[in-house]
Amino acid sequence: MVPVDLMSSAPLTTPSAVVDALDALHREAVEALADALTRFLRDGTPPTAEERAGGAFCYPEVRVTYAPDGPAPPISRAFGKFSQAGTYVSTVTQPDFFRGYLMDQLEPLMRDYDVTVEVVRSASEIPYAYVWDQAQAEGVDSISPAELARWFPAPDLKHIGDELADGELHGSGEERPLAMFDGPRVDFSLKRLTHYCGTPIEQFQRYVLFTNYHRYVDAFGEYALTQIGPDGPYHSLGAPGGVTVRENDETSRKTLAKAPWRRFQMPAYHLMREGNTGITLVNIGVGPSNAKTITDHLAVLRPECWIMVGHCGGLRHSQAIGDYVLAHAYLREDHVLDAVLPPEIPIPALAEVQQALQDATCEVTGESGAALKKRLRTGTVVTTDDRNWELRFTESALRINKSRAVAIDMESATIAANGYRLRVPYGVLLCVSDKPLHGEPKLPGAANRFYDRAIGEHIRIGIRTLERLSADEGATLHSRKLRAFDEPPFR
Repeated sequence: MVPVDLMSSAPLTTPSAVVDALDALHREAVEALADALTRFLRDGTPPTAEERAGGAFCYPEVRVTYAPDGPAPPISRAFGKFSQAGTYVSTVTQPDFFRGYLMDQLEPLMRDYDVTVEVVRSASEIPYAYVWDQAQAEGVDSISPAELARWFPAPDLKHIGDELADGELHGSGEERPLAMFDGPRVDFSLKRLTHYCGTPIEQFQRYVLFTNYHRYVDAFGEYALTQIGPDGPYHSLGAPGGVTVRENDETSRKTLAKAPWRRFQMPAYHLMREGNTGITLVNIGVGPSNAKTITDHLAVLRPECWIMVGHCGGLRHSQAIGDYVLAHAYLREDHVLDAVLPPEIPIPALAEVQQALQDATCEVTGESGAALKKRLRTGTVVTTDDRNWELRFTESALRINKSRAVAIDMESATIAANGYRLRVPYGVLLCVSDKPLHGEPKLPGAANRFYDRAIGEHIRIGIRTLERLSADEGATLHSRKLRAFDEPPFR
């Protein structure tokens, strides 16, 4: 932080004017910072003290003041509302990229409340690493990161955190947060997403699908190719390493197959539609740590929904390999979120997502009624952080039995719990790949037959679920179940 006086700004009267003003200030700061870095690399001239003190490198800030004569009206929607009077403030990064989101959040506030909205230069500087790639700068190898941090703003973990998402309350008389994530927190995660997923931020879509096996990625790619092009609902498919294809032909298939996904820890694929309303698939691999990592970062994009499709162990004798489990509750034995979301906090099922998952299963399988009920079971899923939990069965059997769980995996509860924690609607549909309690382990021959038969169907169910949820542009998704009593106005 630097002691910068707020730049005066006239009140703005439309959401578009607010975003335009944010974008202008952000571009100005980024250009000033990039120019100063280039100058430093060229001849060693650091930015002046006046530049830093004057806020040349600072994030823009939006300030919404709500000062009613009486109490705030009891508006029942999940977001875009005030519960009390005050000045609500947030720094913003990349306003042009987030234009649609910002417009959606500002429109109900500026329409339904008598507010004053200003855009100013904040006191929070943009870290140099968020606007400039050292690897592209000639001669940078001779300059240490410590030397750059001596002269330029660098990431400061004291100012990057999730205290607000984790329930930090604000006292009366304080400026209140307008959004859950501020500029430094968002920039931190945008860089991490590019690093982990291997694709440009601009390709990420508003509906997210997680899986834990690369075979699902292959099936997603095959299906996605049939949906792109002039006659398809999607215009292109993005893959790791800067790969983008726009036609359903053999050249595109070969290009997609050569995408360097192995370079990235959690490769992402984007079935893209106008307005980023398509579907992003992320292969998170196995384990709750990856599941938490990717959802921590994806949350700053404020996706409309994320769901998990993956494998599980069936815990009931009546289940068969290839049956589906629609998670309705979770026994959280993953532990990675316990410090910020204690396991005794209930994670509710979201009716809109549950219904979409069931309807999509019915549509894709062609089964309904008793036939569907035989294959699709709703119940509790155990998520463990121990892949070899079977070797400690006598210790875990009692809790599993008491929970009435029907399946066990390593990611589902983490995906759902972090969705709950970060206010992103969530859901899970798993496919039974083995039955460890009933003498049907995952052996190579049987596993390969299962994969060949089930994965294409399962991934199509995930895609159709998100397409159903996007049909009304997410209007029914944002449940008040995800909102606390002391929430920022922005979703």
